[in-house]
Amino acid sequence: MHESIAIHPAPLRLRLAAAAYDLLPLLGLWFLAAILALAVTGGALDTHTLRGKLLVQGFALALSAAYFVVSWTRGGQTIGMRAWKLRVVDADGNRVSWARALLRFVVALISLAAVGAGFWWTLIDPQKRTWHDIAAGTRVLRKAA
Repeated sequence: MHESIAIHPAPLRLRLAAAAYDLLPLLGLWFLAAILALAVTGGALDTHTLRGKLLVQGFALALSAAYFVVSWTRGGQTIGMRAWKLRVVDADGNRVSWARALLRFVVALISLAAVGAGFWWTLIDPQKRTWHDIAAGTRVLRKAA
């Protein structure tokens, strides 16, 4: 027997909860970014210089992008999204492509840089989409418990 499962757009509070959970793996990746920068510089990393700062930040950004893009394209969920039964899908409910996931990540950075305005947009959007959902043609859905 096949059981019908209700799926609804994810509210902002659950998206923020998932983001808080995602800080844990991100912190680990950011430590890895510092280790990679140390390895690249042969242990002579100086984060007091622009070059040193950009090297660490570049690695951190690349690893963060990889975490989100791979999570969204492979299973539609990050670790934080899994905890709250959230899934990112394209407009047709299918898996997100690499291009959409990368665009979604880039616009999410813009959303954050705008004091989170792109995230708060879910409060006025009838479909509860963020700026990065709108730009990438994605939706974040939640399975009803």
